[in-house]
Amino acid sequence: MCPLNPELQLSRRIEDLLVARNLRGMAQIQPALQPGYVYRSAQALYQAEGKILIGTGFWVAGTFETDGPVGAIALYLALQKLGKDPLLVCGNPLYSKLAEDFNCFELPIHNLTQAQSLAQQYFATEQVGCVLSIERPGLNQGGGYCNMRGEDISQGCASFDPFVETAPCPSIAIGDGGNEIGMGKVASALSQLAITPSVTSCDELIIADVSNWGAYGLIAFFALWQREDMLAAIDPQHWLAYLSKHGSVDGVTKRNEATEDSLDATHGQAVITELRRLTGFLPTE
Repeated sequence: MCPLNPELQLSRRIEDLLVARNLRGMAQIQPALQPGYVYRSAQALYQAEGKILIGTGFWVAGTFETDGPVGAIALYLALQKLGKDPLLVCGNPLYSKLAEDFNCFELPIHNLTQAQSLAQQYFATEQVGCVLSIERPGLNQGGGYCNMRGEDISQGCASFDPFVETAPCPSIAIGDGGNEIGMGKVASALSQLAITPSVTSCDELIIADVSNWGAYGLIAFFALWQREDMLAAIDPQHWLAYLSKHGSVDGVTKRNEATEDSLDATHGQAVITELRRLTGFLPTE
C-alpha cells in the first residue's frame, strides 16, 4: 500500500480539527465527504487565475451575522498577499459596509432571476478562476431560504447560488449547519439533522463548527506553500469588532456583539493556534 501524501495527511488532521467540537452535527456529516477536501480546495484557490469570487453574508434579524464575513475577509487578504484578485460578493446591508474597505460586487435582494442573469453576464465578460461561498444561505427544496431554526428568511436574502452552480471554474463552499450553499453535496447525510437543508451543491465542500474557521484551514495550506506564517496576521477579535461596529449580529444570540455563533474570539484564535502547530509554525505542546 502506498503511503498517504503528507499534504493529504495534514488535510485530514485539519478537517478533524474543524469539526472537533461538533457544535451543529458536522462531525456526523464528515464521513459523507471524500477526505482531503481542505487540501483540494486550497489547491484550487492557490492555482486560480483571474478573479476569485468570495460570496458571504447570512441574513439575520434584518442585518448580517458575524460568521462568514470574518473568514471571507481573512481569505480576501490572504489571497491578495498571494497576488490574486479576490472580490467579496454580498447583498445589502453587508455590501454597503464592506465596499468602504474592500473590492465588492453587489447581489440583489430576494431576486433569484436577476441573480441568475447577473451570474451569466459576469461569467461571460470576466475571467474567473474560482468561486467560493462561505456561510451563505443556500436554496432549499422549496426554492426559498431558511435559517438554522427552520424559519423562512427568503425576503431578506440575496442569491449567490447561481454563481456557484454555473461557475465555469472550481466552486468551493464552507458551511457549518446544513442550510448553506454547498450542502447539497451531502444531501443524504443531512437527513440526520433537524434542519431545512440546502440543495445547492458545489465541487468541494468544507464543513466546520464555525464557518469562519474553515477559511483559516485554507490559509494554513497557503502558509505551508509560501513558507510564511500567514495565520499569525489574523486577528479574529479585530474583525468581529469591525463587523459589530457596522451593525452585525451574532447568528445564534442575534445580539450586536463581537462574537461568532455565540463564541468569543478566543475560540477562533485557539483554532488558528492549533493550525499553526499543525503546519509547523509553532512548536507542538
